[in-house]
Amino acid sequence: MLDRHLDAFLSNLKIVRQLSPHTVNSYKRDLTGFFSFLKKEKNSWDEIHDHQVREFINRERRRGLSPRSLKRVLSSIRSFFNYLTDEEIVSSNPALGISTPKSTQLLPKALDVDLVKKLLDFKPQGDLEIRDKAMVELLYSSGLRLSELCGLNLETISIKERSCRVVGKGNKVRDLPIGEKAIQALRDWILIREKISIEGTKALFLNKNGKRLSSRSVQLRVERLGKKRGIPRISPHMLRHSFASHILESSGDLRAVQEMLGHADIGTTQIYTKLDFQHLSKVYDEAHPRAKSEKHK
Repeated sequence: MLDRHLDAFLSNLKIVRQLSPHTVNSYKRDLTGFFSFLKKEKNSWDEIHDHQVREFINRERRRGLSPRSLKRVLSSIRSFFNYLTDEEIVSSNPALGISTPKSTQLLPKALDVDLVKKLLDFKPQGDLEIRDKAMVELLYSSGLRLSELCGLNLETISIKERSCRVVGKGNKVRDLPIGEKAIQALRDWILIREKISIEGTKALFLNKNGKRLSSRSVQLRVERLGKKRGIPRISPHMLRHSFASHILESSGDLRAVQEMLGHADIGTTQIYTKLDFQHLSKVYDEAHPRAKSEKHK
C-alpha cells in the first residue's frame, strides 16, 4: 500500500520538525488527495514518476485550485518524497523540477479623478489633519512609496523648486515634481511642524510627540481620512497607483512614469499601470504605417 508511510511522515513533521497541528493536517489533506489520484495502482513509491505528479497538479488546476494552493500541494508532495529519499525508500524525488503557475499579481485599484477630488478637497480641522492632508496630497502628487514618504526630511523638500528628493529601492535617489495643491498643503504643515518638532529632528512628517511618523501610523491615518471622506479601504499604495494610472492615461509616456515611480524595469511599470487598451489602439493606429485604411492616406 502506497500510504503506509504517511503516518511515519506525519509523525516526523510533528515530532522532529515540530510543526503545528494545523500545518500537519494540511500536509495530510494534500497527500491524501494525491494518494487518491494515484488510485493505489502502484505497489511501490519507486514506480511513481514526474509525469504522474504533473498530471495530478494539472488536474487540481483544472478543478479550480488557485496558484497559491497548487504551490502548497506541490510543496507537500515534494516534502514527502524528500522524507522517502532520506529514509532510502526511494532513490529520487519525482516532484523536483516541477513548477506551478505563478500567482496572479494583485494590484490595488486606482481611484478615479472624481474620488481623488472627494478625498483631497476639504478644509482640515486641527494640526493632525493639516499634516494628514499634506501627506495624502504628496502621495498622490508624486507617486511616492510609503517608505519614501516616511523617509523624507525637511531639507529634501524644496517649496521654491516644487520638488522633493527621495531615496527609493536600492538606495537610488530621484528628484520628483510636486503639484501646486500639494505644495500649498506642505506649506500649511511646515508652519505647524515648527511648533511640535524636537530640536535636531530632521523628519518632514512628525507624530504628536515630535518624532518621525512610522509607516504603520501613516497607513492608519490615510485609512482614517478615507473613511471620514466616505472612501473606505484607502491605502498609500492605492494613491501611488492612482498617480501612475492618471499620469499614464493623460500623457501616454510610459518611460516618464517609470522614472517617476522609480522602477528599474519598464515591464514592472507596464504591469503596474495596466496600460489602457484604447490608448494602445490609438497609438497603434496613429503610428503603424499599415494600420490606416487607404481612405486615410
